[in-house]
Amino acid sequence: MKIKTITCHEVYNHGASLQEYALLWFLNNLGHQAEGIHYKPSYLSNHFSLKKISNPKFDKPGWKQLYLLAKLPARLRDLKRKRAFDAFSKQYIPTDTMLYRDNEALKRNPPAADVFICGSDQIWNSVFQNGKDPAFYLDFVSPGKIKFSFAASFAIEKLEDRIKPFVKEHVRCLNAVSVRETSGVQILNELGVTNVVQVLDPVFLLDKQHWVDTFIFPISEKFVFVYDFDSNPLVEKIAKCLKKEKGYKIYTVNKNITYADKNFYLERPERFLSLVYHAQFNITNSFHALAFSVIFEKQFVVVNRREKINTRMRDLTNLLQTQNLISSFEEFSRFKPIDYEKVNLILEERKRFSKDFLINNLSG
Repeated sequence: MKIKTITCHEVYNHGASLQEYALLWFLNNLGHQAEGIHYKPSYLSNHFSLKKISNPKFDKPGWKQLYLLAKLPARLRDLKRKRAFDAFSKQYIPTDTMLYRDNEALKRNPPAADVFICGSDQIWNSVFQNGKDPAFYLDFVSPGKIKFSFAASFAIEKLEDRIKPFVKEHVRCLNAVSVRETSGVQILNELGVTNVVQVLDPVFLLDKQHWVDTFIFPISEKFVFVYDFDSNPLVEKIAKCLKKEKGYKIYTVNKNITYADKNFYLERPERFLSLVYHAQFNITNSFHALAFSVIFEKQFVVVNRREKINTRMRDLTNLLQTQNLISSFEEFSRFKPIDYEKVNLILEERKRFSKDFLINNLSG
């Protein structure tokens, strides 16, 4: 069977790349011909641009040239990350050769497939443009074709009123609906969409040994791994505490983290996975750092983010009953080691359900 998937593609994020890889590998391992759609709308295509003006006040004659000149050395260095991720995608993520820039282009010349799947990641997060883009609801798919969502994420608690009719209209056109978070089920139920189930993120479709055998390389040092998008002072405090008490180094892959002993921002997703796997402790506010900590049975804490996108981490920690989503150092000081015997019992049941949903809906 020929299958096409659509997700936030080539956005140079570890989790986005690895969830896309996982879904496509799982489908191809079942004997199907699965490829990602090479969908690159303008709002997802401005990564590592040498001419990007991040601050509007500098977008003026004279100031603009000085701004770009000042940013040029760092941006040239950051292109190494783009090249690293592009090489990973070329090696591991089978993708349709046709490049699409918007939903209308997809409708004019839709990819040929028997089944279309949208998801996972934050494709329906309406805080960003992708949550308002009909393409991520498979609007371009011809009538009669099988189309459904797998682990699509809103990543927020509630939709704004103005976006609700759009979401309701487009989700109702899907043959089956699955979302990644409990909050996503609630959002759709409130819109009158009741044929929705919760499944795990695609990275859980592959077992621990697959990830280890395919991507993990040795690291000899003892370290704590920090994956923090917020430059959160609490994350820094916990990391420095563990460094002082245990003598661990601090490693990260976040460009914004300045206190780490080593920063691997420019490297491929294999480095991210290997750091999660080998760390003595993981400190994060990232969904996929949490997910891989669970897969690799690591001890970790998740620190609430300042943005209103904590539902992703909260719902997974609640589902697995790890109870280690924290907002203060006092909560960290009461940390109890995670019982993975208990967690894995819950996880295996949810894995079976997620795989069954995917397999059963491939045949409509």
